This record gives sequence, C-alpha cells and structure tokens, in this order.
Amino acid sequence: MARAFLDDDVLLGGDTARILYHGVAAGLPVVDFHSHLPAADLAADRVFASLTDLWLDDDHYKWRAMRLAGVPEHLVTGPADPWERFAAWAATVPRLVRNPLHLWTHLELRRVFGIDLLLGPGTAREIWDEANRQLPSWSARRLLAHFGVRVVATTDDPADDLAAHRVLAAAGPPDDPAPAVVPTFRPDAAHRLAGDAGAWTGWADRVGAAAGIAVTDLASLLEALEAAHHRFAAAGCRASDHGLASVPDVPRDPALADATVRALHRGEPAGMPGRDALALEVVTQSARLAAAGGTVLQLHLGAQRDASPRLLARRGADAGADVMGDARQVPGLVRLLAGLEEAGTLPRCVVTNLNPADNAACASVVGAFTGDGVAGLVQWGPPWWFNDHEAGLRRHLDDLSHLGLLAGFVGMCTDARSLLSMTRHELFRRVLCDVVGRDVDEGRVPDDPEACADLVVAVCGGNASAHFGWAGPAGGGG
Repeated sequence: MARAFLDDDVLLGGDTARILYHGVAAGLPVVDFHSHLPAADLAADRVFASLTDLWLDDDHYKWRAMRLAGVPEHLVTGPADPWERFAAWAATVPRLVRNPLHLWTHLELRRVFGIDLLLGPGTAREIWDEANRQLPSWSARRLLAHFGVRVVATTDDPADDLAAHRVLAAAGPPDDPAPAVVPTFRPDAAHRLAGDAGAWTGWADRVGAAAGIAVTDLASLLEALEAAHHRFAAAGCRASDHGLASVPDVPRDPALADATVRALHRGEPAGMPGRDALALEVVTQSARLAAAGGTVLQLHLGAQRDASPRLLARRGADAGADVMGDARQVPGLVRLLAGLEEAGTLPRCVVTNLNPADNAACASVVGAFTGDGVAGLVQWGPPWWFNDHEAGLRRHLDDLSHLGLLAGFVGMCTDARSLLSMTRHELFRRVLCDVVGRDVDEGRVPDDPEACADLVVAVCGGNASAHFGWAGPAGGGG
C-alpha cells in the first residue's frame, strides 16, 4: 500500500531516523547564514498583497520551471494580473513531479497555510482564496518566527546604507524570541560590473560617497571598501561573500588592478585579465579584514551567469538563466588559500561549489587548510542552488562524511529570495536524520542515541553559530 504524500515520516526510512528527526532536529531553531531575503521587506515587516507577491515575484527557481513548461514570460515575471500568474504556476506544478519544486511547493502550503490540497488547475482558485485570506496574519518577520529562525543573514552591497538593518535592530519583535537579521558584505560589483564602465562608475561613486572618499584608483577603492566593511561590522555583519565563476589561477597583480580601476574611472570597460586582478585584490582584502575581525570569508564558486541573451535583454541579470559552470576550481582556490595562509591572513572560510562534479575536489581542498588547534577553520559549504534537492543533499553528506568531518559541518542555508523557502531546512534535517539513522540501523554507526543527537544538533545550527560567532542560537556546537 502506498504511503500518503508528504506524511509525517517522509524521507525518514527507519526508526532511528524518525527518532532523530521528530525528537531532536524538528524542534531546533534555524540558523540561516546565507540568504538573499530583502532586508527592506523584513524592516517594514511587509504584509504581502497576494500569494503571487510572496511566492513568485523573486523566486527564479519557479520562473525557470514555468519557462520550461512553456509559460509565456508575461505570466512568469509580469506584468500579468497576480491571479493569472498564480494560475500559470498552478498549471505548472503537476508537471514537476520529482522536481524539488513539487515537494517544496506542497510543504510550504502545509507548513504556513495548513493547506494539504495538491496544487493544480482544479484546486488553484480554492488554494488562492484560502492563502490570501490568511496572508494579513503572515507578515515577513512573523514568518521568520513561525519557522523558528533565530539568525538570518541577508546579502548586501557595500554601497547599501544599511538603513533597513538599523530599523531591524531597533524593532520590537512580532514574536518572542525575535530573529536576528544581520547583513553580509558582498562586494562582487567591483569586478562583476567592470565590463560596463558606466555601471561600475556609478556603483564606485556610491561606495566612495558612503565613506567620504573619491574612488579613482585601486587604493581609494580598497579604502572605501574597508570603510564599508567596518560599517557593516558595526551593524552585526559576520561575513563577506564573494561569487566567482572560479578563483583566478594567476598571481596577484595589484598594478594591473590599479590600472583597471583608473581605466574604469575614465569610462573604459575592463577586459577579463583586469577584472580577475581586481577580484583577487577585493577578495584578499576581505580575507585580511575577516582574519583581523574574527569573521568569515565565504566563496560561492561555479556559477556561469545570465546565459540567455534574450532573457538578459528582456528581464536583466539574475532572471533564472544562470547555469553550472565547468571552470577548473582547484588551482585558483589552492593558490588563494595558500597565499592567505603564508601571509597569516587565512580567516575562517566557507567554500561552496555549484557543480557537483567538483564536490570531492572542494571537500579535499578545505581539509588541507587548517588552523593549529582550530576546528573547521575552512569549511566546505552546503549543497547550493542546483544541488539543494534530496539526491544532492544525500550526495553532499556522503562526500563530506568520506572526506571530512560530518560532525563539524556548518549545515544548511536557504540561499533564499522567498520567505517560504525556510522549509528547505526541514528537508535537509529529514535527509540528515535519515542518512545517520540508516547507518545506525545497518551497523555502520554506533547505536549511541546521545552521540547521534549531539551530531544532529551541531549540524543543524550549532556549528554555524560557532563558525560565524553567533552566541548559541541553536544550542550545541561542533
């Protein structure tokens, strides 16, 4: 007899897994150390006008799936009526069986709205009406509290004035305890915009203005970025984040980086050698500041951005047309980490790769760079983006266990643009408990309930709290 869809024990294959999940993991607070949630929405405690605003407006996963199903773009990203866009999504969902979006969609409906109907054309109106009826009760910060979020890190440009974070720091909680919302320093525009001198200059002017510095060369750019980094730290920032197709496998070249900034200031776009040189100077500075301040350097490696010229022209960047890159990841990463180690500026790191073909390589690299008496100085990050589905989670936990220390893993983050994506922590926890529980049941891991519970607590938030320097929001540590 078939099990009910999404029953209480979904993904939990044995008694030990069920005990670990229901008895330990399910009740742990969420520590989401990397997201793209808009800080302004959280500061305003936004109440969404419709389920479309909450679910479709910023979710490029759904956009991609709808396009694959043949949905016209005006129904994917607008400007169609919100009900029409939602109906198009509802018609797409039944075609997504075995895609993680199918599971995520129904889990989100259940966990927030208590709706256990299958979404499709025949149920779309009923689900739309019921979810929208409830929406006034689900403000942005109340949703975080509902999911048990204790810390969530947003991703913020150095030019941001962090006004939303100041509001959040002063705001009264919608529920107790209140989630801590902290910024993350993301200076990618320094090299990502360098192919468009006008866009780069506008960004550099904003960064410089925030620091009272005219950005005209590499020294002034780095001075302005350092001032922004200190401003972020004062607002609770515990990490910088850097998205690169790969770490350039070239020696640092400050002279070329300086010439690149000077050329950009004159309105001349940069070629790839100059952009690579500039990226290395920015990442190296962030690492030095992280080492001095006891914070974390995050590297997200392997995305090839904006592959479709049609979508880039129509919708702009980050429209759901990014792909896994296949650049060589190890040489440049090793060169960077080794150089930081030699300079005495290797901070705590989280290195995350997008292409699963690089899993074992990246997991092996981080194990080569350790601190004397420091647990997990350089971490292999969570399964990211195209890998945060059940098979990717299991593969990731296996690779990590075989090549590193599962008990020291920093665990999962959402990388989310939608508040409802916090359900991804539940799926990760179910898979984690199933992996550990199956090994116990099959005699691969000792049947020690206390030790297994300690591992689950550590991986589900304790290790991330320790690595990023948050004072025990999830309890435990590893």
